[in-house]
Amino acid sequence: MSPIFIKGIQLLLSLSLLVVLHELGHFIPAKLFKTRVEKFYLFFDVKFALFKKKIGGTEYGIGWLPLGGYVKISGMIDESMDTEQMKLPPEPWEFRSKPAWQRLIIMLGGVIVNLILGFFIYMMIYFVWGKETLTSDSVPNGMQVSALAESIGFEDGDKILEVDGQSLDVVQDINRFLFMRSVEEVLVQHPNGLKEIISIPEDFGSQMFKSGDIQPFTILLPAKIVVVPNSPAEVSGMKNGDVIIKTNGVEINSWSFLLAHLTEQKYDTIQIELKRNNNQIITQTVLPREDGTIGVGFDNESIQVEFTHVDLDLSQSISEGFKYTYWTLHDYAAQFKYVFTKKGVSQVGGFAAIGNLFPAEWNWRGFWSSTALISIILAFMNILPIPALDGGHVMFLIYEIISGRKPNDRFMEYAQMFGFLLLLAVLILANGNDIYRAVFG
Repeated sequence: MSPIFIKGIQLLLSLSLLVVLHELGHFIPAKLFKTRVEKFYLFFDVKFALFKKKIGGTEYGIGWLPLGGYVKISGMIDESMDTEQMKLPPEPWEFRSKPAWQRLIIMLGGVIVNLILGFFIYMMIYFVWGKETLTSDSVPNGMQVSALAESIGFEDGDKILEVDGQSLDVVQDINRFLFMRSVEEVLVQHPNGLKEIISIPEDFGSQMFKSGDIQPFTILLPAKIVVVPNSPAEVSGMKNGDVIIKTNGVEINSWSFLLAHLTEQKYDTIQIELKRNNNQIITQTVLPREDGTIGVGFDNESIQVEFTHVDLDLSQSISEGFKYTYWTLHDYAAQFKYVFTKKGVSQVGGFAAIGNLFPAEWNWRGFWSSTALISIILAFMNILPIPALDGGHVMFLIYEIISGRKPNDRFMEYAQMFGFLLLLAVLILANGNDIYRAVFG
């Protein structure tokens, strides 16, 4: 089965679940406060619906346009733009007749459900599957750093011991922390064994974004090789599994450094010092090709970074789930500021980008993890103070509670139209970016 098809099914299933539960977040408090709900729809029923059935005064249905869903609450100016009922005197079962605090709870319900759902899914993922850790002790060669990280004091081979006083479960998370969190200092152990606290500039995340260097730290892998038949390396006596540690006296700390070094120097003759069987040190003389290469490849099958699996009990899963939910929301909100830059706008993605969050092969852990992430994203996006979103209604309700005055209906109509057009423009931009990337790469 095509990976695109598998991702598409997961996306449709995930969004259907999230939309229904989000709308239930509005539906349930509306019913508790005896507010009439005229429609409850998965997807939009523009002109017609695929399915509909009226039960207890509410029409339940499935629309044909999979761009979300909605509940239509009586006495409320929403995306349906049904303003005729607003011209009639208020009825006690209408939204506009309810106290402001009840209306606020109704409007916050969807966002609250999304946050609770994200937490619940993450908690269950930890409880069912546990977590995988990769501490600095599991990365004996340390990290390979980019020029940007090197500019503030990091070195190739550094071990990340602590970030703001806390050790990392997964050392690669240092990239995410530096990009989206206000990291002040990082404790490292340099290759020479000395420990140092490196102060992080306040704008380091912005530097990463502007330079495109979003992964300044990668795991440093030694230059463990496979030998190409009939190559200078084979002629010299080098063997599969050898680890190159020096070339003409220059220390080789990684495979990538070896490649760059040989290409740059283009030695006529190379004295290569290598390690064989983890303890035997051998020196070989190699006559490289004209381009500086010697005929070796990276032994990616024998060099594997091994994660450690940790099972969690229910209380640990709740704690880990809560922390992960909080930081997922925090990190998404933190990176949102980059959207308002020229580069950020070009990276906004639509349905294709969301679909790519899911694994190419069916995997329940991957599916639920992506669903939890999208639920958190929906919560954040919906609470933005934009008319036509829940956050827009919440903004006007807070204004009403503070000032004691309702915005008039005409203003609400115009605000709703503005918000709808703004969202439509964002939708076109995001999916346009997806199409552009698919065509031009």
